[in-house]
Amino acid sequence: MIIRLLLFVCISIMFIGCNESLRTATDLLPPSVSADKLIPEALQIIEAGLADADPQIRANAIEAAADAKQIMLMPKVQRLLEDEAVPVRFLAILAVADLEYYLAKSQIQKLLNDSNENIRIAAAYAMTKLGHPEHLKIFRDAIASDDQTVRANAALLLGKSGNPDALKLLYWALQRKDSSDKVRFNAVEAIAMLGDERILPKVWAIAYSGYADDRIVGIRALGALKTVKAKDVLITKLDDDILEVRLAAAGQLGKLRDSTGEPEVLEVFEKNLTASLDKKDLERVKVLTALAIGQIGTETLKKYLPQLLKDESKTVRIAAAKAVLQCTTRK
Repeated sequence: MIIRLLLFVCISIMFIGCNESLRTATDLLPPSVSADKLIPEALQIIEAGLADADPQIRANAIEAAADAKQIMLMPKVQRLLEDEAVPVRFLAILAVADLEYYLAKSQIQKLLNDSNENIRIAAAYAMTKLGHPEHLKIFRDAIASDDQTVRANAALLLGKSGNPDALKLLYWALQRKDSSDKVRFNAVEAIAMLGDERILPKVWAIAYSGYADDRIVGIRALGALKTVKAKDVLITKLDDDILEVRLAAAGQLGKLRDSTGEPEVLEVFEKNLTASLDKKDLERVKVLTALAIGQIGTETLKKYLPQLLKDESKTVRIAAAKAVLQCTTRK
């Protein structure tokens, strides 16, 4: 997502020792767990994240609150509109926009004059979501910025705007030789968000890249496109050689109300797949596992959420908290 190189879902993401698998505690789990009973703990984890000293954790918590549509947490998110970290402010603005939190409108208006252009275009996007479409021009024009971060964020915002008139600009950014990989990836995902099936061959190519992180970007774009063909490609990615890619595909299928990827997630717990991973990779897998559970939401998977909520990593706990809240809203 934005500034995704810095943020949660883009996966710059201590936990149990590296030689322990996620299976370690499964025998202690009850046969089934009501996600509703986990809500207080999940909310507490996200609230703690919003107040954390680490800006990365604050950013993760904002995304979790927004993606899980937790309006009750928005007063705390609103305070982060004045955060010292630009990525945190950016995400707080997007949360206000996407949840249409009108109580923060006056603050958003002030941010239209912020010294940082990324903040200004995010504020402009928020204003359009709060009933002022005349601000669309601000982030539409930013797609031509020489600053690659601004250009990438503008592409993201154009996709989130839902305005098909932005397609011409996004294809322009995609085809520009001076556009960075981040700009091109955001443009592809934004085009997919706008439902333009012409982008499928490009998304397909990214989903079959030789680089696992690129494949995950392609998988997100396939999930955003939501077509039958896109879904078919996602199913093929359940056989990818890389565990993280399989988990990402399972999660995107779940987002499309398809639980085909459930066995891939279960294998993380049942087949000792994480025993040989180093600390960083283990955390990454746990985050993707938690996110996939939240998107798939089956009873079989939900029983593993309690142990993820107790993980030593704040990032994993926030992902698990988000999953709990998403499971309770899928009903």
